[in-house]
Amino acid sequence: MTNRDSRPVTAGTLVSQGAMALVALAFLFPFFWMLTNAIRPNGEVLAVPPRLLPSEWQWGNFLDAWVYLPFGRFFLNSAMVSCAVTVIVLTVSSLAAYAFARLRFVGRDTLFLTYLSTLMIPQVVLVIPLFLLISRLDWVNTFQALILPVAFSSFGTFMLRQFFKTIPRELEEAALCDGASRLRILVSIILPMSLPVLGLLALFTFTAQWNSFLWPLIIVNGTEHATIPLGLTMFQTQQGTQWNYLMAGAAISMIPGLCLTILLQRYIFSGIAMNSGFGGR
Repeated sequence: MTNRDSRPVTAGTLVSQGAMALVALAFLFPFFWMLTNAIRPNGEVLAVPPRLLPSEWQWGNFLDAWVYLPFGRFFLNSAMVSCAVTVIVLTVSSLAAYAFARLRFVGRDTLFLTYLSTLMIPQVVLVIPLFLLISRLDWVNTFQALILPVAFSSFGTFMLRQFFKTIPRELEEAALCDGASRLRILVSIILPMSLPVLGLLALFTFTAQWNSFLWPLIIVNGTEHATIPLGLTMFQTQQGTQWNYLMAGAAISMIPGLCLTILLQRYIFSGIAMNSGFGGR
């Protein structure tokens, strides 16, 4: 039996690994450029010819960017809105997905297809109707306007439904024979078995809301309810753009998504593997 580690390295292997390394460097270079611009003097950011590394390493730019604007408020606003939307999406999508996957009622499949067809509607088409509705409710420049209109995900319902349909029905039938309700079955059996796909959906939802720009731009006025994407635009003023502060703020804004990805890494890879084919009928 040949040891796998003792196999000879072929030219094809070297070429494929070199190609993957080049692709990885191409994807990582924008992040490297952002970090180097974050720690260089502002006048050097747009210098011609560009310098790969700064002539002066100004690590204090991160602290200066934090205090230049109420960046702490932007950070807390984004965290609160993103966490609230994620919790609502997970809750509503789980309930709706279980109903579409397991319950039998008249018009179930038609309703599901209608609900799923909303994925084809671009967000920009809904902006004006949503803004008029929010204005009628007098919710402009409020947190509920940032959270509720985007807190329901047909994609999340579809993804969870497809996963729920792969779980054996015998588990639910045994629980029903023991007197468990449908809600108890969902909470005690279905959801614990669905942690990988729930983690994947949580990451997708949190990241999308953390980086959301269009809807907060329309519904928020001022800095009290502004999120990080809006806050980053405030580094652009009539006197010029603080490019080094802008890059420092962008680097800071990546930290929560990076930490969440690391924490949910095990669930993310499991969820991708389980849902690569979106099984179920």
